[in-house]
Amino acid sequence: MSDTNTLTALSNGLADTVEAAGQSIVRVDARDRMPATGIVWSADGLIVTSHHVVQRDDSISVGLPDGSAVAATLVGRDPTTDVALLQADASGFTPASWVDASDLKVGHLVLALGRPGRTVQATLGVVSALGDAWRTGAGGAIDRYLQTDVVMYAGFSGGPLVNVAGRVAGLNSSALARGVSVTLPAATVRRVVETLLAHGKVRRGYLGVSTQRVRLPDTLVEQLGQETGLLIGAVVPDSPAERAGLFLGDTIVAVAGEPVRHHDDLLAKLSGDRVGQPVPIRIVRGGQVSDVAVVVGERE
Repeated sequence: MSDTNTLTALSNGLADTVEAAGQSIVRVDARDRMPATGIVWSADGLIVTSHHVVQRDDSISVGLPDGSAVAATLVGRDPTTDVALLQADASGFTPASWVDASDLKVGHLVLALGRPGRTVQATLGVVSALGDAWRTGAGGAIDRYLQTDVVMYAGFSGGPLVNVAGRVAGLNSSALARGVSVTLPAATVRRVVETLLAHGKVRRGYLGVSTQRVRLPDTLVEQLGQETGLLIGAVVPDSPAERAGLFLGDTIVAVAGEPVRHHDDLLAKLSGDRVGQPVPIRIVRGGQVSDVAVVVGERE
């Protein structure tokens, strides 16, 4: 096959992928400026999109692939992962087919798709970086770091990143990182959607402290088997931490028996299932190690 024929076949294949995947992509009108994009989650009209593009809780509409539009209601949202779930007032949708990010490799071709208008738009790029689990600036847990070099035009947020087979590897969002195209992997989207369906929100634990990472004295390093902990720099009045007797200057070194070496460790221990439950927190106060039981609150 000649180079021209090879490129033509590739071009036609990508166009076919966009056309097929476009049947599972909708326009989301939920803000005053440009509409955004959503991904069909289920045949009965569940639509997953980005939280930051849903700027009102009512008067939401969804534009369908056939050009028509239907009303939609907000099921729930999670600002920390920038995910929102809508229920369209219609059925018979074509759900997207998802693929785990573990099937991707750096260098794989991918497409970012959007439907900010009546028709599907697409940009082509490659997977530029894959990494471990991470947390957003708001504390949301992301199962894997997935970065591409695709250009996300205005209105692409809430749309899919698809592989060359048209399967959705994740949800694109312009709100997760500045100047970088970062995608929420399928595993994260699935987990958040399931939680929103069950509770309407993602519950987050709350202590009411601000902390900074500090190195522990050598004697404590040897005793505890860790080099760092979290020094409490402020305690919110009437917070779970204050009610439990935590003070400015205490250093948190463990929660529920697991070491806390940096802020992400603490966030990971404050999962929603611990809200309202007493959790043992190990602290260092005046050079002495002690345990304090804190009833975890819920972050608003």
